[in-house]
Amino acid sequence: MQVSLDTAAPTALDAALAGLPALVRAIGEDAAQREARRELPFDRFALFRESGLGLLRFPVEWGGLGGSLDDLFHVVSTLAAHESNVAHALRIHYDLTEQLLLSPRSDFNDTQIERVRQGAIFGGASTELGTSRPGEIVTQLVRDGEHFRVTGKKYYSTGTAFSDYARINVQDENDEKVSIVIPVAREGLQVLDDWDGMGQRMTASGSLVLDNVQVFAHEVATRGYTSLAGRHGSAVRQLHLVAVAAGIVRNILADARRYVVQHGRPVLHSPAPSAREDGFVQQVVGDLAAHSLSIDALVQQNARTLDRSAVAIRNGAAHAEDLVLQGALATAKTQLVVSKLALHAGERLFEIGGASATARSHNFDRHWRNLRTIFSHNPLLHKARVIGDYELNGATTHLTEGRVF
Repeated sequence: MQVSLDTAAPTALDAALAGLPALVRAIGEDAAQREARRELPFDRFALFRESGLGLLRFPVEWGGLGGSLDDLFHVVSTLAAHESNVAHALRIHYDLTEQLLLSPRSDFNDTQIERVRQGAIFGGASTELGTSRPGEIVTQLVRDGEHFRVTGKKYYSTGTAFSDYARINVQDENDEKVSIVIPVAREGLQVLDDWDGMGQRMTASGSLVLDNVQVFAHEVATRGYTSLAGRHGSAVRQLHLVAVAAGIVRNILADARRYVVQHGRPVLHSPAPSAREDGFVQQVVGDLAAHSLSIDALVQQNARTLDRSAVAIRNGAAHAEDLVLQGALATAKTQLVVSKLALHAGERLFEIGGASATARSHNFDRHWRNLRTIFSHNPLLHKARVIGDYELNGATTHLTEGRVF
């Protein structure tokens, strides 16, 4: 007897995810060569903007796609497997949409929600160079009638050059921590392409200059790192970096296969008639494939942990506090393990060939450079110590401050 199964009609999320493979192929075309020439991916960012995936985390009733964090990090990793700079440059945007999803509604938040609904992409900056420690902020709002002016210089303005609006962390006139959200095109705001890191060279992660920029009173909001939504968002920001690394390792595996098949030669003493039949080359590629699978599994498991905390926060669940703490721990542990696996893959790639594999035309070194740059964002030794302090002593001081966990 034939059994008929009812299937739900495809949703906008289904359609967006179904279009992802074609989108990332277009975004990733000639990525290695563009990285060598250091061409910022403005046109690739435009393709992403048109996809509607910027709305992934907004619920359907807000005009969004209703996607989970599992969906989000699938998109980030898949995009990073073809063009890691674009995937990385979306970090502030997805951080902001997560905060809007989980924070109380307000006029300020409703304005940003509507902008995202209309297709806007958000960038921004917080850190300043020249302070005694990273994270310290001296840029301050100055009263100008009913509104404000701001002058200062930020760094690590990742993705802002490609964005419509910038979320910028500053101090208000009372030295309280606040964020401003202003158009990137606002007079006096300038994004400089002066990022000189060895990796992620096309993320536009350099300086953001504010020269007596007008800030309207309705563009200012308090910062809430220590709220449940803020602490959850910190873990989401960290896992975003790991998801980019997962995509880079997929790209390492793809480059290894491509090189062996198209360019590889067996070494002088190999009995194999071709590189693809050489046992040692096969072993290297198998090792890379296993590393990539393991990293993907860790990211997916971590994403589902963060999904649970997001749902708990949104529903006001009594156990949300514990889930947010577990999300911070899981993300820190994932970072520690993935950093080792990914950097090993970036170095191991060169075992598939001889000196020819180091040719600039292949640009294989970009993978290790990109990974090392990503895993230098926050001190992994500190994360390991904090995890150990929790396991041994139950300490949660840094896990609950909502900054790098």
